Amino acid sequence: MNFNVKVWRQKNAKAKGHFETYKIEDIESDASFLEMLDILNEKLIREGIDPISFDHDCREGICGACSLYIDGRAHGPDDHVTTCQLFMRHFKDGATITVEPWRSSGFPLIKDLVVNRGAFDQILQAGGFISVRTGSAQDANNILIPHDVAEESMDAAACVGCGACVATCKNGSAMLFVAARVSSLALLPQGRAEAKRRVQNMVKKMDELGFGNCTNTRACELECPKGVKISHIARLNREFLKANFSD
Repeated sequence: MNFNVKVWRQKNAKAKGHFETYKIEDIESDASFLEMLDILNEKLIREGIDPISFDHDCREGICGACSLYIDGRAHGPDDHVTTCQLFMRHFKDGATITVEPWRSSGFPLIKDLVVNRGAFDQILQAGGFISVRTGSAQDANNILIPHDVAEESMDAAACVGCGACVATCKNGSAMLFVAARVSSLALLPQGRAEAKRRVQNMVKKMDELGFGNCTNTRACELECPKGVKISHIARLNREFLKANFSD
């Protein structure tokens, strides 16, 4: 398969960015999108051109590092996948593929397709954890949790923090990410002890870092690679209201 890859190039955060188009040929249909970028970079290096900078790590859809905006969609034209799980067979032979970084004031650009997603780490550090001792597995099993509640908590915890929700949202909102972290703990008895402080601190930090507000367009839910539901945003709002109106 042959493609024209129209990719955003920007030397650093202060430099003016622009699109460059590169032609690449003989790509296997079963190659992943990141493998295609690897092949393209090898070609650019041979031609004496600075390779394209992009984030990646596990390449198994677990870490969420492969944050690319492809043909107008976060992680590309497939549902519930990260970029490393996107295969070239999803594109037409001879197509021009447009590749951009996440566009959000909360994710400042570093170089080319690489953005600083450290804001998510700061939000987690503000309260996305429990500090109480939960004991061993045997002790934890003494606290009975209904199956449906445990499953809902695990669904929220499936969030990989890739930032697709922010990149997709017209407001640049991080509500789905924050909601997933708050909801996964709010549903469990181990997380209730610090529930008030957690939700207040995480929402405060999210606002401080310049993320927008949710207006319920559900774009985040559509593009989330793990299928996290916006019902968790409703729980986040309830937790926040309870925390601010409780004694």
